[in-house]
Amino acid sequence: MIESLTIKKVATYDDVGVQIENLNKVNFIYGANGTGKTTISRFIDVQSESYFGDCSLNWKNDIPLQTLVYNKEFRNQNFGKGSIAGVFTLGKATKEEIEAIEKKETQLEQIESEGLKKKDTLEKQQQEKDKTEHEFKENVWINIYKKNEAHFREAFAGLRTKERFKTKLICEFSNNQNELKEKDELIERSKIIFGTRPEHIDPISNIDSTRLIEIEEISIWQKKIIGKADIEISKIIQQLNINDWVYEGKGYLQDDNETCPFCQQNTITKEFRNQLENYFDESFTTDINLIKKLSEEYKRLAENIENQLSQIETIEKEKDTSKLDIDKFSVQLKTLSGQFAANRERLLKKEQEPSRSIEFVSINEQFTEITYLISTANTRITEHNQIVNNYNTEKANLINDIWKYLIEENRQKIEGFLHRSNDFQRSIDHITNQKNKLKVEYRKLQNEIREDTKNVTSIKPTIDEINGILRSYGFQNFKIVPSEPEENHYQIEREDGTSAESTLSEGEITFITFLYFLQLTKGSTTEENVTDDRVLVIDDPISSLDSNVLFIVSSLIINEIIKPIRSNQGNIKQLILLTHNVYFHKEVSFIDDRTREIGNTHYWILRKKNNCSCLESYKLKNPVQNSYELLWQELKNREHNSALTIQNTMRRVIEHYFKLLGKYGDDDLINKFNTGQDQEICRSLIRWINDGSHSIPDDLYLEQQDDIIDKYFEVFKKIFEETDHIEHFNMMMKNTEV
Repeated sequence: MIESLTIKKVATYDDVGVQIENLNKVNFIYGANGTGKTTISRFIDVQSESYFGDCSLNWKNDIPLQTLVYNKEFRNQNFGKGSIAGVFTLGKATKEEIEAIEKKETQLEQIESEGLKKKDTLEKQQQEKDKTEHEFKENVWINIYKKNEAHFREAFAGLRTKERFKTKLICEFSNNQNELKEKDELIERSKIIFGTRPEHIDPISNIDSTRLIEIEEISIWQKKIIGKADIEISKIIQQLNINDWVYEGKGYLQDDNETCPFCQQNTITKEFRNQLENYFDESFTTDINLIKKLSEEYKRLAENIENQLSQIETIEKEKDTSKLDIDKFSVQLKTLSGQFAANRERLLKKEQEPSRSIEFVSINEQFTEITYLISTANTRITEHNQIVNNYNTEKANLINDIWKYLIEENRQKIEGFLHRSNDFQRSIDHITNQKNKLKVEYRKLQNEIREDTKNVTSIKPTIDEINGILRSYGFQNFKIVPSEPEENHYQIEREDGTSAESTLSEGEITFITFLYFLQLTKGSTTEENVTDDRVLVIDDPISSLDSNVLFIVSSLIINEIIKPIRSNQGNIKQLILLTHNVYFHKEVSFIDDRTREIGNTHYWILRKKNNCSCLESYKLKNPVQNSYELLWQELKNREHNSALTIQNTMRRVIEHYFKLLGKYGDDDLINKFNTGQDQEICRSLIRWINDGSHSIPDDLYLEQQDDIIDKYFEVFKKIFEETDHIEHFNMMMKNTEV
């Protein structure tokens, strides 16, 4: 069945349009001519036309059925061409054959019902699966993506939607075989690789302290350097412990001067000079020279090393990409500089006092730490440069390592989701397989039914039934017969055998067209589709018919279509009937004298206001009781109707109640008013409603304001007051159902 329709942006339907929802098995849509009924029937008939591009139709359970539409286009398509396509029905079938077909049709319905149950179960399982996936998707977005976005944004490139991120996570869970790395390491690598592409970094030069340490370990520094002990002067020098003082003073002696540099007396004799020279012999001189040489070398090496380290410190501090632990390095360099300063002091003392034994402040520990810091930095630089040299590979490896970390950190969560999702999928696959088997079984049985009906169908029963109805209702001067030139076609003949199609009246054509449509609802123009389920749309089938035939058509629709639908018999599953004729609407929707509502039915009234169609639903309540009540309904709903409609409605009420029943003329109604002013108001109303209902007003007249309509409605009410019929007015306005 059709569940709902949306009609908009076509004919008299605006951009909002109308929504015909909750369609039932039997549906009645009443509306005056021009309100848009035919547009609805045409859309259902030819949905694919671009003209109806903004309209839509929804089928129950998404199962479309064959649609048969009776409207003016149906008549034009089937008449006026000399012959009519034959309608195949179960004409030759025996009782047993019909029962066999009906049994298979019952089985077909059972399979369809079972298929719908499977479909509902499948949809529920899919909804549960979708719900599980949605919850998982939201969870990993918040607890994985958002939590790690700051560090690993580049690894999430192209995955910045929840669905894509979830899909990638599941894919990596199934395929990522990388070795698990620590998060801190991944963050450090991310700093290098992500963002600006890294550049090559030169390694830090290694500083060699071997020679310095060797100098520190030479035993000369602990040796007390003094003169020869067997010289006469040595006794006094060593007794007074003035070896270093004498040695220093010796340097101030002048070769041509006997003045002592200490006492300034002429005491420096040649013999004294010889004793000094002998005391500070070659061995002493050699040691002194060695101390001077080693001291100068040490100071020079220390200064060079200190300068090199200071330069490294300065350079690395300026680098944003430095791999050196600059804070520790600076601390160690400062300590080392202090040690160098202390050792220079010791060297100076040794030079000044060779007899003094000195101990160096060892730089070995500091140098070991500095060397370690430089080595560590160079290791990082090597790793960095490897990344630079293999950037794309390193970046891919890092991203894979990041995903491996994310997977392992959330393994329990992912496994739980996959377990639930796979359970749902197995259930969905199982139900889908069952549903597909039912489809195969359904098609097989459907083909059997079509083959069975093909073997027992005929167009002869259609001819007999249409001609029987024509004779029953007095149409004696024409009939339908098989068409000689074309197989399985009809043509309309007079009693003398001549073609009657071109001489039929509008009423006769309309009637026989409807009879043909009625037969088509029971069969098909092809043998294979006789028993297919279908939806009927009937649009004003009583145009050009007199009242007797109107009654016949309504009776045929009730007995041949509506009753079987309501009792679930036959292959007609739904009816949508549209009409402008209140009498036909009343007849075709008649139930019985006691029942006002019946299930499986829906009523609507289609109206047009300001040249725009609008729809009002009445559900199970029939809004059309009789034509006179309908006129009052239109007055109660005057805000939904145009001025022209209201004018015509007022005229028909006055004619029906006052002129036909009460025998009042226009002048009689005018004279019921006492004052000349009131009489002119009444005359104005009668002129207004007569002009509006008996002629086509110009555009200016159509643009009536609501307050004008309200004013005339007050005069309309005043007529009932002045004629002492206000009780009737109040009753109709109050009791008329809308």
